[in-house]
Amino acid sequence: MTQQHPLPTPSRPGQPGQMTAVMRAVAPVTGPKVLRIGLVQGGKVIEERVIKQRTHVTIGPSEKSMFVIPSKSIPPSFRLFELVGGEYFLNFLDGMTGRVAFKSGVSELSALKGSAKRAPAGNAQAYQIQLSEEARGKIVVGETTFLFQFVAPPPVQPKPQLPVSVRTGIASDIDWTTTIIAAFSFLFHFGAVGSIYSDWMDPVVDDEVDVAQLLESVKQLPPPPVIEQPKDNAEAPAATAAPAAEAPKAASGGGNKGAAAGPAKGSGGMSDARASALTNELAQLDMQMLGALNSSGNATSSVLSSGDVPTGLLENAAASGSGVGKGGVAGLNMGGAGGGTVRPGAAGGGGLASIGNTGTSGPATAGSAQTVKGPVGNAQVGGAAVSGGSVSNAPSVVAGMTAGFRRCYNKGLQEDPGMKGSVRITAKIGPNGEVMSATPSGGSGLSGTVISCVVARVQSAQFAPPEGGGATVVIPVTFVSQ
Repeated sequence: MTQQHPLPTPSRPGQPGQMTAVMRAVAPVTGPKVLRIGLVQGGKVIEERVIKQRTHVTIGPSEKSMFVIPSKSIPPSFRLFELVGGEYFLNFLDGMTGRVAFKSGVSELSALKGSAKRAPAGNAQAYQIQLSEEARGKIVVGETTFLFQFVAPPPVQPKPQLPVSVRTGIASDIDWTTTIIAAFSFLFHFGAVGSIYSDWMDPVVDDEVDVAQLLESVKQLPPPPVIEQPKDNAEAPAATAAPAAEAPKAASGGGNKGAAAGPAKGSGGMSDARASALTNELAQLDMQMLGALNSSGNATSSVLSSGDVPTGLLENAAASGSGVGKGGVAGLNMGGAGGGTVRPGAAGGGGLASIGNTGTSGPATAGSAQTVKGPVGNAQVGGAAVSGGSVSNAPSVVAGMTAGFRRCYNKGLQEDPGMKGSVRITAKIGPNGEVMSATPSGGSGLSGTVISCVVARVQSAQFAPPEGGGATVVIPVTFVSQ
């Protein structure tokens, strides 16, 4: 520790020494003072310490003492200066000598024993006297002398810091405000682009409804414009009479040769024969589209076995009285040689051999007889009852399950042709629209295979997220053999 002033002992008794003169020269300071202690051995000051924090000052042979001295006459850690209630007290034992200068005068330790307070100090008894901030003196413990006085606390030294050139680095050169703004801008723009290309907002696709809408849009296509060819004045009556004579033949079922009747003279409209021919061509186009919408095999056999295509489309095609013909009416060339009406199962020409055949090669089977194994059933789905929350697309999702229910029933009819009945499926809808559980009830007359298949179809459905976090949908299904 830095030595501020030498602390020699006074040379002659009764005359102030050099240390006392220095202590008296110290200017008074306001505020609580701290102890300044000097340790003298062999007539030399070997240590000087300023107790910056007001606390107990201990001496003794113990290493935990503030001042370690080799003396067996005192306890291991004796409080020479004890802080009690913010004031310092001097504790001394028998065998210690010295003197203390108070504001009233200088007193020896032996003279202070009569007015001192007794205090226990381990196995011994100590004498305790209160010290003021003006008190100073010396205490002799064996061969060691302690000199003390109260001084103003030294100023707080600033914390050492490295030079600015050393403390600067890469982090200090970064403009953190611009960096944070650029990072948030990067996250915002890329997040917006990612949300645009995501498919979480796409609606649920209903295959059966989309197929029906596709066929209806094809039916509503406008007819091609009629190209009027110039005719000579001499041949005009003959050209007009010829289509009029052939129109009754086309209407009576005599066969379509591929030539449609022209519009009525002067009216600008379409004749009955031409309208009938166009209707026949559209019926052929419907059946070809039914074949193209299947993934494998011929259209007729695939529709009857799996039910992937709505049966209402086949019923509409079968109800057409004109059959399916070949020819090039209005530019709709259906292929095949020759003319005339072609019906399913009829021989001759291309017939229906190529309609619905989606494979690249193989024999044509649409015109041959097909054997249907067992009866065909139908599934009737009642109105879905929703409780516990609102599900916006519950009716459309339940209606889309009809084809799957019908397939489950047709598989069951292969085992029991006379099976029929009804079942109610109670589906618990989760917060994201998923089916948490599907529980069947009823099911009288139905096999376990059919009920398990229906439950599996309901569990694979996906609804819109219900309002309120959850909902219950009850689906009644009735199976009838056709």
